[in-house]
Amino acid sequence: MNFELTKTDPSGARAGTLTTDHGVIQTPIFMPVGTVGSVKAVTQEQLRNDIDARIILGNTYHLYLRPGLDVLKQAGGLHKFNGWDRPLLTDSGGYQVFSLAANRKIKEEGCLFQSHIDGSRHLFTPENVMDIQRVIGADIIMAFDECPPYPSEYQYAKRSMELTHRWLDRCIKRLNETTPEYGHEQTLFPIVQGSTYKDLRKISAEAIASRNCAGNAIGGLSVGEPEADMYEMCGLVTEILPKEKPRYLMGVGTPWNILQNIELGIDMFDCVMPTRNGRNGMLFTWQGVINIRNKKWATDFSQLDAENPCFASQNYTKAYVRHLFVAGEILGMTLASIHNLCFYLELVKAAREQILQGTYGPWKTKMIPQLKTRL
Repeated sequence: MNFELTKTDPSGARAGTLTTDHGVIQTPIFMPVGTVGSVKAVTQEQLRNDIDARIILGNTYHLYLRPGLDVLKQAGGLHKFNGWDRPLLTDSGGYQVFSLAANRKIKEEGCLFQSHIDGSRHLFTPENVMDIQRVIGADIIMAFDECPPYPSEYQYAKRSMELTHRWLDRCIKRLNETTPEYGHEQTLFPIVQGSTYKDLRKISAEAIASRNCAGNAIGGLSVGEPEADMYEMCGLVTEILPKEKPRYLMGVGTPWNILQNIELGIDMFDCVMPTRNGRNGMLFTWQGVINIRNKKWATDFSQLDAENPCFASQNYTKAYVRHLFVAGEILGMTLASIHNLCFYLELVKAAREQILQGTYGPWKTKMIPQLKTRL
């Protein structure tokens, strides 16, 4: 993997180019989430041709449980299994460790957890999580970490962060002992933790930077903390992480979260929000947020969003999409998901253009209130 920083705007926002064996990604970039190898309600063809997603995500925990490593290995990895020929990133399962708090036990060796599917017990260690991600075959793989909840007591957050750092060293060692399964390079991103404690975030960012990996991630945010805390932690960390390497803020977020964090120097984002909210009738547009179920749209025969270039936004009306949701038709969820994902990709594309022009700061300040408007 190679990252070239093209330009830094006076605001601090960055435009770059990330090159992997499966393709080139211009940053800043938003990555649709395909937890089990599928972006919900959207086909790979729609992701490529209509949304023009440059990279999507899979999840180690979920893919390990279903379809399982034997199937993935026989298929030749996730790229071959799901028919996606562009870059892939896999989350290591650290967030699932966080979300399964009632059904897991964390110890130095790793995390013992119960499957949410059948209750069977499994152990994730830094070593076998690297092995699993070798089998999945993503271009960018994440170190195994613990994501502490919000709020966390200081001592818990500190112990958790230190454990994440020890696990990281074991991840790096394991990768150095193994080779990719399918002939393309796999790049490890470590993850900064530390909850919302400034001193811990600083310690963690310095520790992660010292490992000299090809890219770095920021985790443990967007887990319930106030937005102001998220921005403060992110700004602190990006001042420490090396400028010449890509920075990935995990699990964030709303369109305005993304624009604010781009200004703080973030290059990569993912979130389930565009598809999850889309399946529930919430549409993001350049004019603001639409609840398409509202009766006010019942006889609005204008385009879903005239400024969104995707087929779904250009060729279906608000009235029709509302009708689909009210009638419980699956097509409504698909159209809303495509629309939202295309909007997110257009948003980061527009942000990149502003960065290259050196006008990102004023543009972002103007856009955020507009995007937050409830239509």
